[in-house]
Amino acid sequence: MNVEDILIWFEKYIGSNNTMVLQVFGIIFLSLLIDFIQKRIVNRLHIGISKTATLWDDVAIDAVRKPLSYLIWLLGISFAAQLIGLTVASLAREVGIIMLVTWTMTRFVRFVEKKILHEGEVKGKPIDRTTANAVTQLLRISIIITAMLVVLQTMGFDISAVLAFGGIGGVAVGFASKDLLANFFGAIMIYLDRPFSIGDWIRSSDRNIEGTVEKIGWRLTVIRTFDKRPLYIPNSVFTSVSVENPSRMTNRRIYETIGVRYDDATSLPTILDDVKQMLQQHPEIDQQQTMMVNFNKFAESSLDFFIYTFTKTTDWQKFHEIKQDVLFKVNAIIEQHGAAIAFPTTTVELPEPLTNKL
Repeated sequence: MNVEDILIWFEKYIGSNNTMVLQVFGIIFLSLLIDFIQKRIVNRLHIGISKTATLWDDVAIDAVRKPLSYLIWLLGISFAAQLIGLTVASLAREVGIIMLVTWTMTRFVRFVEKKILHEGEVKGKPIDRTTANAVTQLLRISIIITAMLVVLQTMGFDISAVLAFGGIGGVAVGFASKDLLANFFGAIMIYLDRPFSIGDWIRSSDRNIEGTVEKIGWRLTVIRTFDKRPLYIPNSVFTSVSVENPSRMTNRRIYETIGVRYDDATSLPTILDDVKQMLQQHPEIDQQQTMMVNFNKFAESSLDFFIYTFTKTTDWQKFHEIKQDVLFKVNAIIEQHGAAIAFPTTTVELPEPLTNKL
């Protein structure tokens, strides 16, 4: 559009048709006024509703706040455009309303997920984040696909033909995107079998995978390694490797071998009895689990016995504090009996001199 076209447009719609200009101005001003009023009303409603214990009213207000403003401006601008003769204004208004309703519904699903997870944590009954995330993602995908079909129908496309074409094309797409489908079904298996959840520490020796699960998507699972690096793993990998989930362990094991000197052989039975008694009286050792303290082996430089027991905690840091305390107490018991922990030694036997035999 050049300068002459702009001047002609101004002469046509402003110079000769002041009524239309006033009407357009009135529609825009009315949209601005309605948007201002609705924001004040919604803010007051949000303050009042936030004091109630009901979940759905808070979520509904949060979901409609932004889309409502866009809806008012969409209606105002589309009516103004229709007034000046733009034929596509009506279709654009219908498509825009569908998109805004879709946006509102997806926001509603997202806010419901956050609210339910938050209330579960507050009440001490945490909801499984993996399951909640899977359900909400399926709902959002369903809403978006339905909205796309409604938009196509609104624009005059034959939905039955589109669906038929999608069925034929789906076969070709399936062959072309088999890796994508494998990852998608891998995600479904993770959601159904739940070998791990968001926040779990997992590891797999098959693929050198170890870290904390941050996100389970439909194509990738994001794991944060212990050196704080993100690891992006296709979901199809988890259908063919073994995965260990230490986060779901019930106890942590203390399994240590300790050797005393051969000179302390007579004290060893008493040492074993005292060590086992110490473990039985230790407040952080689970007495319901297997507990063993036994002489194990005649080693090269020591008499070895082993400790096999389980702590009550599964926390990694606290476990090492308990293990440290147990080992210090074992050392103290050995010293109380006048014994000592052995260290590698070598005894050299020299033959008697030949002159002594003569």
